[in-house]
Amino acid sequence: MYEFPLTGAQRTQLRGLGQMLEPAIKLGKGGLSPAFFAELQKHLDHQELVKLRFAATAERDERAALCEQIADEGRCVCVGAVGRTALFYRQQANPERRVVALRRQPHAPSHEQPEA
Repeated sequence: MYEFPLTGAQRTQLRGLGQMLEPAIKLGKGGLSPAFFAELQKHLDHQELVKLRFAATAERDERAALCEQIADEGRCVCVGAVGRTALFYRQQANPERRVVALRRQPHAPSHEQPEA
């Protein structure tokens, strides 16, 4: 399973960016085929943030299971899903090729006592 920790603020930022996107991939009757995952990888490599639209026949429970399966097999994070639309994110390994500038994660406070 792909693990990329996102804070609540980062998820909110990504969902905000995703509102401006058109669905790049439509998941239809073909389901989760190798061609679907190849297309998903291509979009994630170039854009990092991909909006997906499910077929009208997919029920709510089925869409939730599909989101989880896509995130696992596609090595990405499901940022959010509303209705028949879902948003997936995977950060580029190379910092020079990153398209999305995520807010920095706050530093954890130090609980060490200063020595007197």
